[in-house]
Amino acid sequence: MCGIAGYCGDGVAPQDGAALLWRMGRELAHRGPDGQGSHVGRGIGLGHRRLAVIDLSEGAAQPMASACGAIHIAYNGEVFNYLELRAELVARGRRFRSESDTEVVLQLYEEFGPDFVTKLNGDFALAIWDGRSRRLLLARDRVGVRPLFYHWQGGTLYFASEIKALMQVPGFSAEIDPLALDQIFTLWTPLAPRTAFKNVNELPPAHMMIVEGGHAVTRPYWALDFPALGDDAPSRAEGDVAEELRALLEDATRIRMRADVEVGSFLSGGLDSSLISAIAARQAPGRLRTFALAFDDPAFDESRHQETMAAALGTRHDVLTCRAGDIAAAFPAVVRQMERPVLRTAPAPLYLLAQRLRGEGLKVVLSGEGADEIFAGYDVFREARIRRFCARQPGSTLRPHLFRKIYPYIASLQQQTPEYLAAFFGAGADRPDDPLFSHRPRFRATAGAKLFFSRELKAELAGYDAAEELAASLPAEFSRWHPLHQAQYLETRFLLPGYILSAQGDRMVMAHGVESRFPFLDHRLVEFAARIPPEMKLRGLREKHILRRAGADLLPAAISERPKQPYRAPESVSFSGRDGAYVEALMSTPRIAEDGLFNPQATRKLLNKHGRGAIAGFRDAAAFVGILSTQLWLREFAGAAPRKHSAQAV
Repeated sequence: MCGIAGYCGDGVAPQDGAALLWRMGRELAHRGPDGQGSHVGRGIGLGHRRLAVIDLSEGAAQPMASACGAIHIAYNGEVFNYLELRAELVARGRRFRSESDTEVVLQLYEEFGPDFVTKLNGDFALAIWDGRSRRLLLARDRVGVRPLFYHWQGGTLYFASEIKALMQVPGFSAEIDPLALDQIFTLWTPLAPRTAFKNVNELPPAHMMIVEGGHAVTRPYWALDFPALGDDAPSRAEGDVAEELRALLEDATRIRMRADVEVGSFLSGGLDSSLISAIAARQAPGRLRTFALAFDDPAFDESRHQETMAAALGTRHDVLTCRAGDIAAAFPAVVRQMERPVLRTAPAPLYLLAQRLRGEGLKVVLSGEGADEIFAGYDVFREARIRRFCARQPGSTLRPHLFRKIYPYIASLQQQTPEYLAAFFGAGADRPDDPLFSHRPRFRATAGAKLFFSRELKAELAGYDAAEELAASLPAEFSRWHPLHQAQYLETRFLLPGYILSAQGDRMVMAHGVESRFPFLDHRLVEFAARIPPEMKLRGLREKHILRRAGADLLPAAISERPKQPYRAPESVSFSGRDGAYVEALMSTPRIAEDGLFNPQATRKLLNKHGRGAIAGFRDAAAFVGILSTQLWLREFAGAAPRKHSAQAV
């Protein structure tokens, strides 16, 4: 794992290239604290910050050149099947100078050209310069685990693992994209290639970009696909499906434990991380270390389940107890790492846990993220099933009871009247063909926070609908899929890379030079899960049914049969103490008015609510965190300038 940066084009004089790459690399030092390297040639510069995980020798340093010296690579990530690919290349007569996966990737390109990326099983963002054709190749992994951003200026392409590195480019202007802000306050994430900055794009997951002669062509090399409705009926016995699933998960975990440093595992106490930890513990008997978050607020704490699982596995278990003040203290750094506003505080505890891991000497950690998307674990999947039932049975008195059943952890919802629940969840239920049917209530509830936008911002966004832009981007075959598969596509293709893998993945752990690995996101497992019939994933209202069956013998029954408990963290209450004293200044009426993004009077009322401890509903909680994070983001990346003016990066 590392950080990469570079440029392609004539906008950088050869004598200035090394200094620019050094400045860009300095902004990525947290991603790669073990070393820095660069390659500068005519019209090309590649920079690299190293986190040494596989082949710790200098022979694996980057940028790495081919044996002929014409091809160079700067690469962020890991290719977990590199040993098998190396053996394939050796059989074809190739020789190696190092034990690194980087050299395997480089020689794969030499052997197969740009299509080599289809052979990679891993998490990566890479840049390969082919001096023979004077062509730059950028590529990103299939599901978007590792980030890659780019910026055009005067016919020259600049790219980096994080946007803050691009801000070192002379003349870069940190200008806010209002459409991205609307998307964040509706969908939780900008829609790639859009970012929060007007002049910065993100290479979408499963895409490659080829840059030649000042022009770029971007194309996908993989796509998430599901069987057409009617072709998704069970063709195999459930036991056989569970057996193959188990074998794939074990192999995905096995190859993700390949490293020349110690590998730990997150353990939340839920099904997903418990399964990964159990498999990892079998493959490293007596050596696995597990790490968990606890909260001093019992409404968020899962430590009892974590302790049950750690005791069953016999791991050396480390717990970080997160208190409200800890979240407030870490939140400015979290926003700096996210490089955009967020609507939840959940990234902050993970940021702190990664800090603990690095303090304990670990560089690599396994995570259970991805299982909820590919095996239908989220409440939104069950909610959509109930809403479809309601559409068929509009007079049913079961509706409020069913919705309460799937959200037992939301106290405010448990207290609502049946009429309120029917109206809230029933909105849009009469349009079952809506491509966003599963997510409409969620998007509508989130968009309620846009009531706090300023008049000027609302005018600028007049006529724009983020949800409709999402709907318009869906593939033609989407309408032919089962409703559950449609909902899974929305989660896996957009929310997983756009929010989960950044806010609760790469950006938080790499802030401390820790690499997270996700066995559930092995593309073989993702493709296999997409072919599993819907009723094997969501059996009635029992989420992840087939996954529970596949791993039942690995876990105590208290864990394997435990209902899904989403990861959450305290929201506005986290900023009530001394560590949140900065909130008043950032959300003050003069500051809000000066920046021009939010309504000063509405924000003042929200801030007063916060002061009384009266923020309770989802809309106000999302608005509070969203406004606060936006104000922090402005201070960090736009030089505290009002929105109407772009700030020049120094």
